[in-house]
Amino acid sequence: MVQAQNKNLIPDIEYDSLRSWIRLILLFIVGVVGIVGMWSVVVVMPALETEFAIDRGKASLLYATTMVGFGLGNFLIGKVVDKFGLKFPIIVAVILLSSSYLVAMISNEFWHLLVLQVFMGTAASTFFGPSMADIGNFFEKHRGLAVAIVASANYVAGGLWPLFISHLLEFSNWKEVYFYIAIICLVIIFPISLILKNNIVTSNNQEINFNNENNTIKNLSPKTLQTLLVLAGIGCCLAMAMPQVHIVALCVERGFGLTVGAQILSVMLLSGMISRIGFGFLSDKIGPIYTIFIGSLLQMFSLVFFLPFDSQLSLFIVSLMFGLSQGGIVPAYAMIVRKYLPIEEVGERVGLVIMGTIVGMGLGGWMSGEIFDLTQSYKLAFVNGIFWNLTNLLIVTFIMWKVYFQKDRFIYS
Repeated sequence: MVQAQNKNLIPDIEYDSLRSWIRLILLFIVGVVGIVGMWSVVVVMPALETEFAIDRGKASLLYATTMVGFGLGNFLIGKVVDKFGLKFPIIVAVILLSSSYLVAMISNEFWHLLVLQVFMGTAASTFFGPSMADIGNFFEKHRGLAVAIVASANYVAGGLWPLFISHLLEFSNWKEVYFYIAIICLVIIFPISLILKNNIVTSNNQEINFNNENNTIKNLSPKTLQTLLVLAGIGCCLAMAMPQVHIVALCVERGFGLTVGAQILSVMLLSGMISRIGFGFLSDKIGPIYTIFIGSLLQMFSLVFFLPFDSQLSLFIVSLMFGLSQGGIVPAYAMIVRKYLPIEEVGERVGLVIMGTIVGMGLGGWMSGEIFDLTQSYKLAFVNGIFWNLTNLLIVTFIMWKVYFQKDRFIYS
């Protein structure tokens, strides 16, 4: 284990220590619980369509507004975490999250829910990008794995919460379900937030920010790299959104039912968790840029397989393939930021990239709903996803070429 000693690292932190792993476990737990704010609306969407007499495209706005809050939260809360640490943002987030679910119970206008979903998304974001940025400061040898495990909480949440919520909806209405969610979040997350220690990365030396020995991207400034990562994240998650956001609605539309849709979504996301951890190991071995390239390529092939197959069994199989292919992409974006960009701004910069991925998820979810309303089919929505995934793949290929085939010093401007 390596002791952190230079001034742009957290003082008195022993990398890869028992304390580091305990923190990892705690952040994983609060992530699994707190990121319900991102996934609950996917399952209750059909019930909301019925109650508010809205079409699929309009209902998809609920997910889009959730992603707006989730994206902005990753960026803005990331800036707060850089300056003040993670403890206080988690306390505020769990109070905001539980309160939003409780207020939603008494809301009787659709626009009320749109606003509340922004708050839910913002609160849930605390347990994703900012937590990934935080845990990366506690590991060196296993940094890729640690970041991937924290990020995998999103998929575990997406795998477990839909099953739990769909089960509750069999004998409860969506408002009662929201009450249960609010209580669970408060009871589990709030006590954990009180025992988390605050740790802040500090540095006054701009030169030390590039603290890795291989930061060599020719003619590519940090600002340009940041922009490319944001654009790649948008394209990647525009593609990712179609299966993740609409698989439940697709199953209902094809007559398989809500429960089957929730099961398929759970298979997709739990396999994504396995993929995320596996790609974390891979990232520690071959680096995050190659990891993104491999994941993006596999994600595109998986999206293609959704086109010819539409039986219940085939959807289970292709959803499993999709989950296994793409789980490691988003954590690898965070690892590139941690490796090549200023370390004392890691929360803000990871948050900005994650915001790009969330913008992609929100746009992708909305676009897929609109395409379905226009065509009464999800075929063209999958084609749209394949196009945007190809855009992401081209950007990643360009970065990979710059890093590995044009060796030169980073130009800082």
